[in-house]
Amino acid sequence: MSTDAGWSDYEGGATLGGMGSQGGTIVRDEGFLGLLRLTYEADDSRSFHVVTCGISGWLSHPRFFDNAAEALHAFESMKPALEELGTTLPEGGPRSTADGRAAGPLLAAFRVRFS
Repeated sequence: MSTDAGWSDYEGGATLGGMGSQGGTIVRDEGFLGLLRLTYEADDSRSFHVVTCGISGWLSHPRFFDNAAEALHAFESMKPALEELGTTLPEGGPRSTADGRAAGPLLAAFRVRFS
C-alpha cells in the first residue's frame, strides 16, 4: 500500500500549468522513482478532467472524468496499484518478446480495473 513515499512533483513541478497530453491544463503531476507517473489535467470550461498514468516503456493510460473530485480520488487510488504493477515489469520496457508476452495480461488487467 502506498504511503506516498517516493512520489514527488514531476520535474520539480515544472510541468504544472502547461498543456497535457490530452489537451487539458496540467493541475497535478507526480512521479515515482523516475519510473511511474500520474498526471491530472483539467479544463473546467468543458467539464474535462483526465488522469493519465504511465510506466516508463510500458504504459500510458488516460482515464476521463466529469468532475475534479472523481479525478482526484482516482489519482490517489491508482498510486498503490501502479506501484505494484511497476514492480512486476522490467525497468524501461520489454527486453525481449517473452517480456512483452508476460506483461500483456498484467497490463490488460490494470487497464480493465482502471477504465
